[in-house]
Formats: sequence, structure tokens, C-alpha cells
Amino acid sequence: MADSPNPPKRRRRRRGSSHAQKGEQKQSQKQQQKHQKQPPKSQKQQPNKRRRKQRPQNYRKPHTSQYTTDHKMETRDETSAGGLVVSGMAEAVAADGSVDLSRIYVALIGRLDRRGRLLWSMPKGHVEPGEHQWDTARREVWEETGIYGEPFEDLGLIDYWFVSDGVRIHKTVHHNLLRYVDGVLNDEDPEVTEVAWVPVSELMEHLAYADERKLARIAFDKMPALARAEKRAGRITPR
Repeated sequence: MADSPNPPKRRRRRRGSSHAQKGEQKQSQKQQQKHQKQPPKSQKQQPNKRRRKQRPQNYRKPHTSQYTTDHKMETRDETSAGGLVVSGMAEAVAADGSVDLSRIYVALIGRLDRRGRLLWSMPKGHVEPGEHQWDTARREVWEETGIYGEPFEDLGLIDYWFVSDGVRIHKTVHHNLLRYVDGVLNDEDPEVTEVAWVPVSELMEHLAYADERKLARIAFDKMPALARAEKRAGRITPR
């Protein structure tokens, strides 16, 4: 049999539609598996994260120090008294009532510190049992400066804490103004290096300690009125 010049054409299979169907089936199967594996939202496990506590706006982190207080340490209270002997108040008042503070003098003591620096301060000492602080001021000023003074005005208090020989000490120091009565400056006290009369106008520049400089400011502000009172009372400074 002779070959036909035009053999019949083979029908080409359309694969696109079947592939698309298969792809859609696979996609739907994957989605079903995914939904089966994933629990509902209500059953989802939350990530294991530490939640920060909500703190109030005015919260401050407590201060921590590398030094701890030994509550078993023995504590003790101590009291001292002293002050400034003042000379020349009445004489510093002019006829018009003005006061020249450079003519009013107070007695200071100087001690050497560990570095060899001379530090100026107000004379003072320990209050004995049953002793009034004015009596202490009178005695200590005389012992440390050689000057007799009569207390007539409270100047102020200073209190502070320190540790000595394993004991925490709370010290209170009474400061007074004393009117010059008699005596000559001397440094016979072994704990005192120097003594000096210092003008009230220069008092704050001489004092080494900030607490005493605050008291010096109070004395500076009070002095004009005190000097006028001395003048009216006719109290002339002994020479």
C-alpha cells in the first residue's frame, strides 16, 4: 500500500488546563495542611518574653552605695561650746550712727592640719556634765586664746557625725558672741598653733570651715545693731 501524501495530524494534548488543575489541587492541599497544623488564635502560644513592670512616673531607683552602715556600731553624743570674743564694738560707731566693721575685732585660733596648713577657727571645747554652755564658752575661750570674755548673744549651732576608735559620734557645738573683758592673746594651749585678732570685715575670709563661715555671716549681719546697743549702754571696751 502506497504511503498517503498527507498523513493525518496527531492531535496535540492541551496540557495547560490539567496542569493548572493539579497546581490548584496541590495549593489547596498545602493550605489545608497549614490550617491543620496551626492552632486557632486563641490557642496560639505567646512568645516567652519578660514583661517590664509599669513604674509610676515619679519612681526613683533607690540609691545603692558600696559602703554599708554597721547598725551594731556604738553611737555617742558629744556637746561643745565656744564662740567669738568681740572687742571695740562701741568705738566703731560713728557720730551719725554708722558702724565701721574694720574697727571691731574677734579672736581666732589657728591649728596645723596633717598637711601642715594653718587653719583658722573659732575657739571651743567640751561641755562638762552639768555645765551651762555659756560657762563652757567662757572657760574654753580663755584656755585657747588667753582672753576673758562674757557671753551676751547666741550665734548658732553646728552639728555633725564622725567616727573615732570604732564609735559613731554625733557632735553638737554651741557658738556664742562674748564681750571682751580682759586678757592678752597667747598660744600657751598645746593644741593651738597661733592666735590672732581679726577684723570682723575680714572674718569670713579667714575661717577654714564652711559651717563656721555661715555663722560668721550671721555675726557680720548682727554686728552693726549690737555695736550701736553697746554705744547706747556706754560700754567702752577695756584697753
